[in-house]
Parts: sequence; C-alpha cells; structure tokens
Amino acid sequence: MNIQITNSFAKFYLRDLFTITMDPSVKIFAGNGSNALAEKIAQRFGAALGKINIQKFSDGEFQPIFLESIRGDYVFLVQSTFAPAENLMELLLMIDAAKRASAYKIIAVIPYYGFARQDRKDKPRVAIGAKLIATLLEAAGANRVITMDLHAPQIQGFFDIPVDHLDSSAIFIPYIEQLKLENLTFAAPDVGSTNRVREIASYFNADMVICDKHRKRANEIASMVVIGDVKDKDIVLIDDICDTGGTLAKAAGLLMEKGARSVRALCTHPILSGKAYENIENSVLDELIVCDTIPLKKESPKIKVISVADLLAIAIRNAYENKSITSLFIHSQLRGKR
Repeated sequence: MNIQITNSFAKFYLRDLFTITMDPSVKIFAGNGSNALAEKIAQRFGAALGKINIQKFSDGEFQPIFLESIRGDYVFLVQSTFAPAENLMELLLMIDAAKRASAYKIIAVIPYYGFARQDRKDKPRVAIGAKLIATLLEAAGANRVITMDLHAPQIQGFFDIPVDHLDSSAIFIPYIEQLKLENLTFAAPDVGSTNRVREIASYFNADMVICDKHRKRANEIASMVVIGDVKDKDIVLIDDICDTGGTLAKAAGLLMEKGARSVRALCTHPILSGKAYENIENSVLDELIVCDTIPLKKESPKIKVISVADLLAIAIRNAYENKSITSLFIHSQLRGKR
C-alpha cells in the first residue's frame, strides 16, 4: 500500500515537473541603472518585476543575487550601459549569475548601448569599444540582445547572437504628428544622422536639410554649415544621442539665423553630460524630446520624456513567443503608406 502511494505521488510529481519544464515562464529583472524603466516594462508586459539584490562590499565590489528561482525560465535583464562603467559590469555579472542559475534563455535588454561611438578604428592605436562590449556580453552568456537606436547600425554585426535593434521612430512619429506643424522640415544635426532622418522625412513626405559640422576634438565643434533651405520652416532635428547638447544648440541657432520659424529636437538617448542642461536651456530650441533609455539627472522646462516601455514590452513578448518584430520598424509603416 505504501509503495503504491509513493509511486502515484512520484508519477504526479514528475508529470507536473515535466509540464513546467516544457513551458518556461518569463522573468524580468532590472539593474540599478534602469530600475524605473524596467518597472514600467514589467507593468506593460503584465508581470511583476523579478527580485534581485545587488550586494555591495565596503571596497565598492558588488555581486548580483537572484532572490527567486529562474531555472528553466526566459530571463530578461534590463540595463542600459551608460556611465559609470559599473552599469556594464553589473549587467555582465547578472548574465553570468543567470547562466549559473540554469536560466533557459538569457536576453540582455539594453535600451542604451554604451561605448557605441567607438564602432571603428578612426585613428591610430584606439580600441573598438562597441565590438569589445559585444564580445563580453556573449562571453558572459547572453543568448540574445534587445537594444534601441545604436549609434551605428552595423554594430549588430559585431555579435554572433541575435540582436533586435529597435527604432525610436515608432515613438517619435506619433508625437510629431500631433504637433501639426505647417511647414514641417527635418534636419540632421550631422552627416552621420542622415539615414535615420531621411527615413522619418520620407514617412511625412517632408523636406530634409543637413547641418554639416567639423570637430576640433570630441565634444567641441569647430564649424557648422546648413545644407538646404530652411526659411519659414518648422524644423525638427533628429539624433540618437544628446551628450553635451552643444551640437543641438549650435544647429538650432544656425537654423534660426537662416530663417527657420521654429526648431525643436528629438533625441533617443539623453546622456546630458557636462553643461548639457545649461546648453539646452540657453538655446533657441522650443523643446527637446528624449526617451527614458537613460534616467534624467534633473528636470528641465525644455526637456520632455517619452517612455520606451511599451515598445520594449512588445519586443520582449514577441521574443518570448517567437513572433516577428518587423511591425515595430518604420520601414514596415512606410510600406503600409505606399
């Protein structure tokens, strides 16, 4: 009798265990750098944010500890890798911890991919930081990466794992539409932004101009010229990064000098270092619209934030369900308008 009960219990237990193994669940965790955004993503996704503790030692060393089982689960780790470099190291340690805890799949959700400006060897004896970060993420154990608006799209080629490169235009386009600007014209603050700006301009059937700049050194502009007609136009500057705000402030001033009626800017990643807030507030920009891929250091009357939580939640859902994310890209929307 006892043997029969034991066997029945064992069969039931093993059957239940088999069901769990065949149906991995989703767990979303946040690093300290992106905790507020991860909370929004988890809420939009419909799951509670996972419990994790970043234990710190007195010398500054830290160790991530998952406070719940993740064995056999899809684990999404949300962390932007902006400065300081601790944010990157924290993500790498979280990936390693998840791998050692037997997670089924580990997906690094990196709203802002730091070191992306180091995407090529443009001068002698320099590192290609973007490639090194890709190598580190793979070595740590990431199975997939979800990111937004890489400084250079070809960075996806640095990875040997799948990369879902999301486009902020899905967020910016509805905002631009509700502005109802009469003489809408788009501007690229530098030559490197032309492809990104051209796609959005094509969506609106609008004109585009280029602000061609020359730098003396990093974060310092020597000269800038406007290529195109901006007289009596409502200009929307589009860029992926706003660091010191110097480029946007100078471009906006030059556009107004050339006869523009209004100038506003949309940038995905608000790094906003150095005198950025001062530069933006003292500029002729009507407003600067940014995403919450990086938390703002402080509020500003000229800076508005649009959340990427919905976009990332959909990307996470589709990655988990093995569905396409093509509908999230502007080229898919353009096809629908033709």
